[in-house]
Amino acid sequence: MAKRYAMIPVILITSLFFLWGLANNMTDTLLAAFKKIMSMTDAQTSLIQMAFYGAYFVLALPAALYIRRFSYKSGILLGLGLFILGAMLFYPASQTMVYGHFLAALFVLAGGLSILETSANPFILSLGPPETATRRLNLAQSFNPIGSITGVILSKYVILSALHQAGDEERIRMDHSALEQIQRAELSAVMQAYVGLAMLLIVVWLLIKMVRMPQDIDTDRGNVWAAFGRLSRNRNYVYGVIAQFFYVGAQIGVWSFTIRYVMQELQVNEESASNYYILSLVFFMLSRFITTGLMKFVKPTRLLLALALAAVVLCLVVSLTGGQTGVYALVAVSACMSLMFPTIYGLASEGLSDDRKIGGSGLIMAILGGAVLTYLQGLVSDGLGNINISFLVPALCFAAVAGYGWYRENKKNSSI
Repeated sequence: MAKRYAMIPVILITSLFFLWGLANNMTDTLLAAFKKIMSMTDAQTSLIQMAFYGAYFVLALPAALYIRRFSYKSGILLGLGLFILGAMLFYPASQTMVYGHFLAALFVLAGGLSILETSANPFILSLGPPETATRRLNLAQSFNPIGSITGVILSKYVILSALHQAGDEERIRMDHSALEQIQRAELSAVMQAYVGLAMLLIVVWLLIKMVRMPQDIDTDRGNVWAAFGRLSRNRNYVYGVIAQFFYVGAQIGVWSFTIRYVMQELQVNEESASNYYILSLVFFMLSRFITTGLMKFVKPTRLLLALALAAVVLCLVVSLTGGQTGVYALVAVSACMSLMFPTIYGLASEGLSDDRKIGGSGLIMAILGGAVLTYLQGLVSDGLGNINISFLVPALCFAAVAGYGWYRENKKNSSI
């Protein structure tokens, strides 16, 4: 009975990995949706990622301080609460039809996800015997790409399938009232997807609130500024945070513009192009299991270096060739990305000891790269009038990740 009871918190916390994967990749499809609904530029639609990943940056450190003061469970409930609030705010945003209101809703939602990620990763390690902690975390992380695939499929059938076929030029020529009616129906589909998700999240929040969790209040609350000082002198950690910034920027840029790229190169609509995005996520999920198995035989640093270099080459193919070849190369990039976030996170966290919570928040704050670099990629696409060339931005980002892999491969002491 005790063993069965202990599994309930593990199952509930593991479900969160699925849920934030779902939310992350639903957001990626919004770029294609809003580009069509409101006839926006790539730079304007990339503000979605600016709001989303900017919230990660703003709230990661406060989340770490909050869970140090209270508990992991308290952090999870707070994060879920903001997640629910942000999703529910899509309803008033769909009524006002103001882009900024959708961005505000996404900021609140992503703030909740930032707190969830900062809380759930270390909490899952504590829910059981230390000798099986890594296995529990790996199991929990495997649900993240499953959530990602679910999010894109949900977006495909609820959001993208509801988009009117009228293009930008046709919309410009439309009567204002006719265009507004179409936009209202399209934004209603966006709202329904997020409000429906909020209903599910409320159930999860109540279950976690009611279930008794192990006591996890952190009694080690040393001087935060001293921790910052130690971390800033740790080259491995600093380089790891920089690498994570560039990796997340590359990942979000690749996924955010996949649908747009496929639409252009294969001359298909948003709904059909999303099939290639789903395929990318399937490759990402399968590659995660394969690379995890390979780590028994190949050092993580070598795998990181090799796959980052492969991603650079594939992004060059995407940029310079186009057509079906470019689309296949773009799908293959996701297979290279699968091990990068957890591997960089693990390598950068080595030897942090008592500074691991504050250090972990820094690695979550590095997710800001998804906002800054995706916006930069959108500016390149708009400025040159060529989305293909914009994939040179993630190519440069993967080169930076390769640099960190090379650094770690040639440094035996992680604190150097």
